[in-house]
Order: sequence, then C-alpha cells, then structure tokens
Amino acid sequence: MSDTVVVIGEALMDCVVGPSGEPLREVPGGSPMNVAIGLGRLGHSALLAARVGSDSRGQAISSHVKGSDVSLIAESAGLEYTSTATAHLAEDGSASYEFDLVWDLEPSMVPEAPYLHVHAGSIACTLQPGANAVVEIVKRSRAAGASISYDPNVRPHIMGSASDAVSQIEAMIALSDLVKASDEDAEWLYPELSLDEVAARWRGLGATLVVITRGAEGATVWSADRTLSFPTHAKTVVDTIGAGDTVMAGLIGALATRSLLGSAGAQSWTTLSENDLAEVVTFALRAAAITVSRAGADLPTLADLKGAN
Repeated sequence: MSDTVVVIGEALMDCVVGPSGEPLREVPGGSPMNVAIGLGRLGHSALLAARVGSDSRGQAISSHVKGSDVSLIAESAGLEYTSTATAHLAEDGSASYEFDLVWDLEPSMVPEAPYLHVHAGSIACTLQPGANAVVEIVKRSRAAGASISYDPNVRPHIMGSASDAVSQIEAMIALSDLVKASDEDAEWLYPELSLDEVAARWRGLGATLVVITRGAEGATVWSADRTLSFPTHAKTVVDTIGAGDTVMAGLIGALATRSLLGSAGAQSWTTLSENDLAEVVTFALRAAAITVSRAGADLPTLADLKGAN
C-alpha cells in the first residue's frame, strides 16, 4: 500500500466584488483543496482530485496547489473554464454569493491504486454529475484497503435545503471511518437534534470517529463509548477562513504520523487510549489556531507548528 492520501473535491476561485461591481481580489479556494494543501504542508503525500480550467484562474490554482507539494490528477485542467464563487459586497459590508460551478469528475480520472487514505468533502459530494463518481471512487478505495474521511462542509447556497442534501450526506457518512463537521453544519442538517444525538446518528451509520468543531469553544470527539471535548488553542483571530479545513488536515496528518490510517489502522481507533485521542485532536486544533491567526486560508507547515510550541 502506498502512503498517499487522495483528496477528492472542488478547487475554485473565490472572487470578491465591491459595491460598485469593481473586482477587489481573487484567491484560490475550495474546502477539499485546502485540506490537500494542509496535508502537503504537514509533509504528507497528497493527490488532489479536482477539476479546473486551463485558463489563468486554473493555472493560478494549480500553481497554488503544487507550491505546497501536492500532486494533481492528470485530467485536472479539463474544464472549459474554472469554477468561481463570487462574493458581492454591499455598502454595509454584507455579502451575497453567486456560484458558477461545474463538477464533472469521472471515476477513471483517479487512478486505481492501493491508497492509504481517501478524503472527500463539501460540494463535490452533492453536486452532480461528479458526486456519483466520488461515491464510486470511495467505495473502490475502501474495498482496496484505504481508510475514509468526510467533511460535509455544507454550502446551503449550492446544496439547497437540508432535506434535499441529507440523504447524500448520510450516504457518504456510511462509507466513512472519520467524519468531521462544524456545529453549524450539524444545526443546518438536523435543527432538532443535539450534537450528541447527531454524533450518535453518524456513528450508527458507520463512522468510527466523529469530530465536531464548535468555533471558539474548541471541538468534541465521539469514539466508542467516549465523548471528549477540547478547548481551542486560538489566541489571535484575524479570520476563520480555512479553520475547519485545517482541523481536517490536522486530524488526517496526526493519524498518518501514528500509522493509524488504512483499513487496519482505522480498526484500531476504537481502542485508542484517551491520551492518544487527545494528542490527535489537539494537534489539529493547534494547527487551526495558526490558520486563524493569519489572513485567509494560509494553512501551517510542520515548521510553523514546531515554532509555535
């Protein structure tokens, strides 16, 4: 088995437009892309299965990804144009969002190999036609011995209503060993349930570890018969862009460092000591603390984390 982590999902250009329609800035975005970059910066082998155009935006995204030692699938630059998420700012600073997304991944675009781990997330798992391909790739990778993680990272502007999205999201959870979500995700999907009830539902579907981030309150992890909560490590918050993606990358990276990925590694999660589980989650929260201390989704390197000790 290789040591490669495959990350499946969207990479797009986040565009910010001012009140008069003037373009203010463009930055590469997309939750799965951020997770892949986070893994690359933490020193792990990562392959991003994303689709962009061969235009200047796609070239900028590809350079951004490769700059963090992350590989791209061979057919990454196959779209007619690169997808965008545009934030239109009003005079009062509020924003309305407009998405121009194409997600057409096919199973053949991700080479079949005995990968160590596969992560999928966000829009890519609900937007057709590519969402069906994500499920097929995850199923075949799981059968070949990979462990699976998933972050629903809900985007109501794209996914519609919770009742529309929940069946697809729960189908992904049923295929996953590790599920990470925010408390806002959980509230949107299940407004009538507590976080404990959401975690129990997801574990009942098949997830071994459930981690729910709670903003300034830190994160809670559910595993076997244990529920453990951990405080945030953030001391300075510039913005929270990429914080959840950093937690996801940190969790995967910490498990990889402990040789706890792959189907065999995931089977041992139920017997992890409380100390080991705490170290995994704390590493992820420490990484997120660095991200929120910087503008934008600027995920930390291992050197950043060592310097923060």
